[in-house]
Parts: sequence; C-alpha cells; structure tokens
Amino acid sequence: MKLGSPFRPRLLSALLISIFLGSAPATPAQERGELRIATSYKLMTLDPQYANLNENTSLLSHIYERLVYQDENLELKPGLATSWRPLSDTQWAFKLRDKVRFHDGSAFDADDVVYTIERIRDFLKPPSGGFRSYVSGIKSVSAPDPLTVLIETDAAVPNLPLFFSSIFVMNRPSKGFETTEDLNAGHPPNGTGPYRFESWSSGESLRLARNDDYWGGKPAWSKVTFRVIENPAARVAALSTGEVDVADAIPARDVASLKERGARVASVGAARVNFVQFDVARDTLPGVTDKSGEPIANPFKNPLVRRALTLATDRGILVDKILAGYGTAAAQVFPNGLPGTSAKLLPEAPNYDEAKMLLAKAGFPDGFNLVLAGPAGRYPGDAESLQAVAQSWARIGVNAQPAAAPFSVFNTKRAAGDYGVWYGGTSGEAVDIILHTLLASPDPERGTGALNFGKYRNEAFDAMLARAESIAVGPERNAALAQATELVMADQPIIPLYHFHHIVGYGSRIGSYVLHPRGWTTAMQTLPAME
Repeated sequence: MKLGSPFRPRLLSALLISIFLGSAPATPAQERGELRIATSYKLMTLDPQYANLNENTSLLSHIYERLVYQDENLELKPGLATSWRPLSDTQWAFKLRDKVRFHDGSAFDADDVVYTIERIRDFLKPPSGGFRSYVSGIKSVSAPDPLTVLIETDAAVPNLPLFFSSIFVMNRPSKGFETTEDLNAGHPPNGTGPYRFESWSSGESLRLARNDDYWGGKPAWSKVTFRVIENPAARVAALSTGEVDVADAIPARDVASLKERGARVASVGAARVNFVQFDVARDTLPGVTDKSGEPIANPFKNPLVRRALTLATDRGILVDKILAGYGTAAAQVFPNGLPGTSAKLLPEAPNYDEAKMLLAKAGFPDGFNLVLAGPAGRYPGDAESLQAVAQSWARIGVNAQPAAAPFSVFNTKRAAGDYGVWYGGTSGEAVDIILHTLLASPDPERGTGALNFGKYRNEAFDAMLARAESIAVGPERNAALAQATELVMADQPIIPLYHFHHIVGYGSRIGSYVLHPRGWTTAMQTLPAME
C-alpha cells in the first residue's frame, strides 16, 4: 500500500493563483478554440446553491465564483473577497473585490453576498448534501457599503472563511428569491466566472463560452464543451482517439496503455474518503437476512459486528490491485498528515480469526446475508471495490451480494432507505467539514449529519466535535479534531477504505493540467500547448 502525503506544491504560486482563482490569462500563442472535456460528472442542476456535490461545484465553477477559494494545499486564498478578519468572536468583516461584473453586465457588490447567504439560509429546501450547514450559524448579514460585508454569528465560528470557499455567489434579482425550478428552466445562469453559459443538456453536455470581460484576465479557451461520459472505458477511448482533449477519472489500470498511445497523465491524492456505511438506526434492514433468507434484527446496531466487518476488510487489495497503487489505505476521513488528522489512526491488516470471534460473540457464529450497495462508475474502482469487500467478508461467513447501480439511481435509493449497508464517498474542505456532515448526529437545526444516511448518533463525539469547532484555526483545533476522530472511529460507524488519487489524461493540444485534491475538473486547470 502506498502511503505518504500527496499534497506538494506543484507550480509557482502565481500560476496556481491564476488557475484556481479563475482562469490563466491567454497569450496570442496560447489561445485556442474549443476545449473538449470528457467528464464523469453529470451536472444535476443549474442552481449553484442546491446540492453540494462535486459534479455541480466543479462544472458550475466556470460560471460562478466564491468569496474565498482553496489552493492545491487546501490553503485559503482571496476570491471575490480580497480580505477578511474577525471583529469579535461572533463578528466578521469581508472586503470585496472592486470592478467585478456579472455576465449580464451588472456590478458585483455586497448586496449580492447578502442575497446569497439569505437564499441558502432562509429560502432553499435542498436535499441532504446542501449548503445550509455552512450558513446556519449566521445570525445576520449586512452591507454597510458596496464593498463590505458584515456577518454576525450566533456563536463563535472560527473557520467561517473556510465555509465560504464552498459557496457560489449569485446575483441579487430585482425582487424575491430565485427558485431552483426557475434556474433550471433555461434562462442563462448569471455569474462572475471566466466562462459564460451557452447550453446544457442534462446528462449529456454543458457548453460554455469565454467571458472576455473577466476580471481575472482573458481565459485561454474561446469555447469549452463538457461531454458527460459516465463509463470509464468510453472516456479512455474518447481520449485515445482524439475525440476529446481531456478525460477525468481515468481508471488506474488504463494509465499505462494511455501513455503508450501518446496521452499524458496527471494525478494527485484526493482530499476525500471512500467508505462502507451502516444503517444503525432501523430495527430491520432491507437485504439483511439469516443464511436461510429470513429477516433478522439489524446486526449493525452492535458495535462488535461493525468491528468484525472492519477486521475482515482487506484494504491492501483495494489499493494495490484495484487502484493499481493510485490510492492510500484509509483509517480516517483524510489522509494522515493533513490538519485535523490523527497520527494514531493507521490502516489495519485484515484479521479474519478475530473477526469470526467477534461475530460469534455478537450472536452470529454462522454469519448472515446482506446486500452491499454502491454506485458504478462514479469513483475509481467502485464496482470492483464492492466485489473485493464482498469476497473479504465471505471469509467470516458474511455473504454479501454486491449491487452496483448508476449514481443517480443509487443516490435516490440510498436516500429512500432502500439499503442497509453501502459503499460511498465524500470530500470536503477540511476534516471537520466531513466529520460534521458524515458522522455527526443528524440535526437539521444545527445543519449536522447531512450525509449521515446511517443515522448514527454519538453524543460524546458530537460534544467533542462541537468543542473542536469552537477553537480558532491552529494546532489546538487540529489536536481536538484528532481526538474526536479517534473516539468516533473506535465505534466504527463507517469503515474507511481508501483515499483514491484523482487521475486525469490529456492529449497533444494540452500543455499541462494542474490537478486539485478536491477533484475538480475545469477548463481553468487546463493550459494550451505552446506552438
């Protein structure tokens, strides 16, 4: 298994700022026509504040921008806000960038930020995975002048700027709040980003045109077309034949053959985790039976069962075989070494004998049957990972039937409670963001547990996490987050599997492609080849 920190500076900071903040300005020799990208990301909505999913945040980042952004080391940098500072424990001031215009020509100012926050906090009713948790603690927001935003929070929110690195700023309409339905109805999205919206065919394509008036400099590509190709083999084929210039989410097994055919490959470790998650709330679960096929009481309520399945999971096979080394075995939500992680949590080798003993102690000496659900084609090695985990669990008598489905189908069924145990993945700006959404007790008022589909609850962990989140960014906060992580991981509400590496392939028209650990696929990361 390959370990080590993948978060190393890759280019000069000035270049990174131009790429990740907006778009690298083009020179006459660099400027190109249409950039063609084959993406696994299926844009689900044109509402930039509706669902906090990578496919939306990645693609809509061409059109909309954030107050703050994270560079490739996950450090905060100025975006539409040039600076920010706390005025007290519960008050913040953000200074905005001057002379920025929306695509319709209207000026960007503080009223747009106020509208953005209030729309998310007070108006939207998104599905789990929305942005409300980022603004739920904001008591009031005001604009004392066009380039200043004052924010007052209910309690101390030391990492408020980090929250804004995930929120796209929208233009305030003449009256009321725009609905998601209105935004999806066909009128052009109106952002401040480097590219303007041209057309969108859900599940098929997104077409963009260069914003020649972009405040960050003229973008390198006059046109950008994203083709949604969910099948990994089809993305690889499209790149190999020259149908596209860039293809994301390349399977590790295809890297060598792509290089042989002249393509180049970039990779970076992901600021995310893939895991198995248990439903620990319901008394009985769909697909979970005894060996004769009869329903049984929910075994995942017992921490001994969760521990047994963890010990029966061979992460080495997942990383070394399925990911071909393009991944790191996981024991927590972020790779070791990043802020907030615990040096004490290390991946364990499987121990099938101990796992069998724990199952017997829990009352399942012969094991049981279950359906192990998961998406197919969304994450590197997802369907194969289901098979590998099922094979590992079979060694302790737990017969798992893999059930892979397209992500849209899987996501709908998971939210509807059709699964008892499933494979999933999530990313975030920082350790506490993932802990907050994935493992904290579901609480709509506090905005916690948006991705806690297993309905896991641990009051001691909730208290430790809340304490950590009240501490200013720095070593003390990191230590408190590590301690909270150690506590919750000992209870095994999920089985962390791996942190995969993002892999992107690109052809001869591309000079370089700069990957980001958040896994975004954008034209701004793509520089034309020099003639």
